Amino acid sequence: MLPKHPPSNSFPSLARQFAAILYDLIALAGIWFFAALVVVISRKGAAIEPGNILFTAYLLATAYAYFGFCWTRTGQTLGMKSWKIRVVGSNCASRISWRQSALRFCGALVSWSVFGLGFFWVLIDRNRRSWHDRLSTTRLTNV
Repeated sequence: MLPKHPPSNSFPSLARQFAAILYDLIALAGIWFFAALVVVISRKGAAIEPGNILFTAYLLATAYAYFGFCWTRTGQTLGMKSWKIRVVGSNCASRISWRQSALRFCGALVSWSVFGLGFFWVLIDRNRRSWHDRLSTTRLTNV
């Protein structure tokens, strides 16, 4: 259970969170480039039709593999390491599970789908947690 009022300096600022997200988007673009290259090579150079649901699902699974592996192993993605942010379980000391990472990933997709409102929720939540933090019983801390 989270403390009622954790010290405000234990939370990364929203600006740092968005900076880490930007770094991770750059890393993810590289990962997707190589993931798409595998598909193109396997299709002997044939183009992938726009809107192909299987390819979209493949890219989404690739993104989850990146985030899930990083979050469950060290609690930090490349962007989070750069900006000294870590995701932890609700007891603030444990690494998160694959189940929590899946809930966090899906929750983050929802947070983005409403123009980032789920991320901006940290500005009004008294424990400074986003929608996906609340859904996955995780939180972000400064390293």
